[in-house]
Amino acid sequence: MNPKELRTTPEGYFTVRWGLPEYTDWIDESMSWKETCYIGDWSFLWQRRFKGPGTLKLFSDISVNSFAKFAIKQAKHVIHCNADGKVIHEGILSRLAEDEFMLFGRGCFWADYNLRHGHYDATSEPDDWFKFQVSGPNAIHVVEKASGTSVRDIRFMHSGTIRINGREVHALRQGMAGEIGYELQGPIVYAREIYDAIIEAGREFGIRRLGGRAVFINHLEACFPTIVTDYLPAIFEPDMKDYLAEFKAAMPAYAVTFNIAGSFEADEISAWYRSPVELGWANRIRFDHDFCGRAALEAEVEHPRRTMRTLVWNADDVVDVYASLFRAGKPYHYMDMPRDQRGFMYADKVTKDGKVVGVATSRGYSYYFRQMLSLCTIDVEYSAPGTEVTVVWGDPGEPQREIRATVAPAPYKKDNRRADVTRL
Repeated sequence: MNPKELRTTPEGYFTVRWGLPEYTDWIDESMSWKETCYIGDWSFLWQRRFKGPGTLKLFSDISVNSFAKFAIKQAKHVIHCNADGKVIHEGILSRLAEDEFMLFGRGCFWADYNLRHGHYDATSEPDDWFKFQVSGPNAIHVVEKASGTSVRDIRFMHSGTIRINGREVHALRQGMAGEIGYELQGPIVYAREIYDAIIEAGREFGIRRLGGRAVFINHLEACFPTIVTDYLPAIFEPDMKDYLAEFKAAMPAYAVTFNIAGSFEADEISAWYRSPVELGWANRIRFDHDFCGRAALEAEVEHPRRTMRTLVWNADDVVDVYASLFRAGKPYHYMDMPRDQRGFMYADKVTKDGKVVGVATSRGYSYYFRQMLSLCTIDVEYSAPGTEVTVVWGDPGEPQREIRATVAPAPYKKDNRRADVTRL
């Protein structure tokens, strides 16, 4: 595929998946996971239930993760790659029983595709659960009040069964905001009453509804690279033609809208693919089993070329981008606040002394830090925190602004997901 074909305007991609763009306002909502907590609705994510003794073999074959240890009620962030070690899809796999699993995310289509085209003693069927994330320092208090029971024995990336409003709910401890968090899951038919019960329980704890404008700021601050925002799925190669056709036919329009923007240019679409190493997920990779992409990833883990960092953009240079709107002539491309809302993968080239050394994505404004930040897949040689680089802002052929930036750790915000909740 010619990358120029993806430099178009996506249709119907705004933030309807997370409800309203704002409930209070995006600044207030973006502070919630640092000061109080929020509830966010991820019920739109796809899920499939896999059953049978061959299920673990299936996921072992298509995932970089090890399944040598995978307890009932445990969850894993599973990553699926092509033969070149580039990410196809990823998602959260929960083990519900000995031979029963639930996979959330686009990866369920890839898993089902391999199940149908392989020889596995397993079955797969779609399911429909609500998925409400409650995250922030007060999240545990909200969940405990709503359920009337303690959840402090639930370990990180494990789930427990609670009851809210008389309904059985799975509470998975995770934390997509980099804070203490619980994802509440259950049959979609009970979604509204569970959501309302959480809102009611959370009033005294300052809970906020998380709208679409603020939702990805926590991914940026906590470094959770996201498909179509930080990388394109590696599904545009000739050997993926059949899967791509099935994938597009099965998904709603917004989920198969792949659009790129920004100053980064390349002749092949694979330049927008990323490996788990480049996305900061090397710690998920285990070489205790054979899987698609193993050889490529063994070489990359041994000698990584690029890694994931945060960039802090120079405030004066950013302000000049906005100031150009008030000057004569064509302005620089507008930086939407706090993040782009149209579903582009904004990929901007990062240079050092005129040499391209990385690609910046997820550009967004953090009110908490009062800084414009981005994630960056950057050459290891230039990845030390404090390194000064330049981001080129603006599409090719349009006015471009060089913006000074400083390399910083990723995640940028302290990771509090595994905090000891027994002491709260």
